[in-house]
Amino acid sequence: MQNITIPIRSKLPRTGSSIFSVMSALANKHNAINLSQGFPNFDMPPELIELTYKAMKKGLNQYAPMEGVYDLREAIAKKAKSLYNADISPDNNITITTGATQAIYTAITTFIQENEEVIIFEPAYDSYTPAIQVAGGKPIYIPLNAPDYRIPWDMVKKVITTRTRMIILNSPHNPTGTMLQEEDIQELKKFIGGSDILILSDEVYEHITFDGEKHQSLLNYPELMTRTLVCGSFGKTFHNTGWKMGFCIAPSYLMKEFQKVHQFMVFSVNTPAQYAVAEYLQNPENYLSLSNFYQQKRDYFLELMQNSRFKLKPAKGSYFQLADFSEISDEKDVDFVQRLTTEIGVAAIPVSVFYNTNLDEKIIRFCFAKTNETLEQAAKLLCKV
Repeated sequence: MQNITIPIRSKLPRTGSSIFSVMSALANKHNAINLSQGFPNFDMPPELIELTYKAMKKGLNQYAPMEGVYDLREAIAKKAKSLYNADISPDNNITITTGATQAIYTAITTFIQENEEVIIFEPAYDSYTPAIQVAGGKPIYIPLNAPDYRIPWDMVKKVITTRTRMIILNSPHNPTGTMLQEEDIQELKKFIGGSDILILSDEVYEHITFDGEKHQSLLNYPELMTRTLVCGSFGKTFHNTGWKMGFCIAPSYLMKEFQKVHQFMVFSVNTPAQYAVAEYLQNPENYLSLSNFYQQKRDYFLELMQNSRFKLKPAKGSYFQLADFSEISDEKDVDFVQRLTTEIGVAAIPVSVFYNTNLDEKIIRFCFAKTNETLEQAAKLLCKV
């Protein structure tokens, strides 16, 4: 093939490989324990595998409806009613997506026009900004600071303009493991009423909360749901991130527009897996038990790390734990995690990469969605640092 390049104008000129791909590749290269990328290293529920096989054997292998299999949408609606007292219509308010990231991307590209502004709280999941930029919008960043990472609502009010189109919320929060509180919701209500601002609520870790903390789903607030798109993930919930199955819930007037874009991105999602998840959701214990399951892992990891020089404040939700290494090194967090991987044998994620300014507070993120054996091996090495 001839070595000819055609000039292009990149929509994401500053974007390269994600930090998750970089750190996982480094971990593989140095045979390090990978506590960086957010996925479990244990098996998904065997029953869910059997249910998928049953659906395949039954012949449910062709295209699903664009909006998703009805049984699954109905199961999601029932769960939303049970947990959040939300009146959700399976027919008009739900779309099944290829993972929560696709739901988030679709929501942003559907509603953000050229030069419209989207408020993002940082540190932030890394898919938000690229989606906004591809849509021609402008991200407006508000930093959250250690150790509490609480939203500074006074600052939010100051940055809102006539161009503000959307606010992105994420709770339980990746990467910090913090959660929105009732007072945050009340603050949001104070200034958003009467505006044309939409809310995108990333709730992929909704079932992974600790110490009795209540997940403040926006599904629980009818006055906010009139302008909100809630995105969730079955991959995070059922330990099968490779299935890439998520969903979006929104008022019918928003969902109608969402589906216009969704149908030309993926059209529909894996059919037998949808039927399997629909049946698996019939037993609420399959998701209600997750908080206890992951709290045991969080607590065990914290116990294992007690004799380390890292400072860890227990995560309130998600399956991520932050660790302050300021008493160990004054290196940049990006350099520290690289050395941690290559010399110590444990891979983590530097929190500075979740800020557009690369704010470095000497904090890194570990994923504890791992077997106890993996956590023990990692902690043994980390306690030597």
